[in-house]
Amino acid sequence: MNQGSLKSPSISQIKYFAKVAKTLSFRRAAQALKISQPTLTNQIAALEKILKLQLFERSRSGTVLTPQGRALLSQAEVLLQASMSFDELARDLNDDSQTTYRLGVPPSVGPYLLPHILPELHKKYAQLKFYVREDTSANLLQGLYNGDYDLILTDKVQESTQLVEAPLFIEPLKFVMASDHELAGNAIIDPVNIKGEVVLTLEGTHHFHDQVQELCHEVGAVLHRDYEGTSLDTLRQMVVMGMGSAFLPGLYIHSEIHRPNELQVCELRNMRIIRQHNLIWRNTSSSRVFFRELSQYIRTIMKTKLSDVVSVIDQ
Repeated sequence: MNQGSLKSPSISQIKYFAKVAKTLSFRRAAQALKISQPTLTNQIAALEKILKLQLFERSRSGTVLTPQGRALLSQAEVLLQASMSFDELARDLNDDSQTTYRLGVPPSVGPYLLPHILPELHKKYAQLKFYVREDTSANLLQGLYNGDYDLILTDKVQESTQLVEAPLFIEPLKFVMASDHELAGNAIIDPVNIKGEVVLTLEGTHHFHDQVQELCHEVGAVLHRDYEGTSLDTLRQMVVMGMGSAFLPGLYIHSEIHRPNELQVCELRNMRIIRQHNLIWRNTSSSRVFFRELSQYIRTIMKTKLSDVVSVIDQ
């Protein structure tokens, strides 16, 4: 016996002790445990040596628990139950679809995508759970590196050998203006007509802000820095009040704009304004195979439920 085994009893030894205590027979206990009686006897002796206690009184008339053995039996049963629960949980976790994952999403897409996705995922993977947190794309990526997230959904491309990036879908951005805007009533607008147009967007911490800034530079619109929204809802209300126009994501428009009389939604002629969303995880993740399966099923869901809003990227 090595020196380490003298420090604390093993689960097997506790199991042997509990079985002998229940049967009060080394022979019957050995048969139930499917080990030889000498092996059982030696293990109980080793346990008594570790604990420095006598657990059983042995005589010709039979085997009985000592007072010390009786005192330890209930705790032994607690430990064995805990060990069984531990083993069962480990077996369940070996199935990645029965695990709780930490999912990070940007606030400009999560609330308008997840209600379509999560119920369908639950139908397929009944025990799968997500702890969802919203943050900026930069913080989500850093959190993924740090282990704060197991996977993230983001429109920010990150080329790294440490990460696996699964493209999911392409989302259009639409140009919106107040219903009383002079250009309202046109489903398609020439980009030259919005040169000098005041455009509102989210705060600079959002990756969405950077994309809108580039669009404004391309078409000659003016990004209004004094009135930057904290959310897409705030941005929409500012447009309704005539404070400027805006680019809004297709999923948000599909989910939240139900009163077309308030806003005019249109496209810019010959300009494909889009953003691509990706599911990203660490390449060392123990669930990386399941994450790839998950990304494929998300694409399947989106083809069924949102094909009129986004373009799914086949893999």
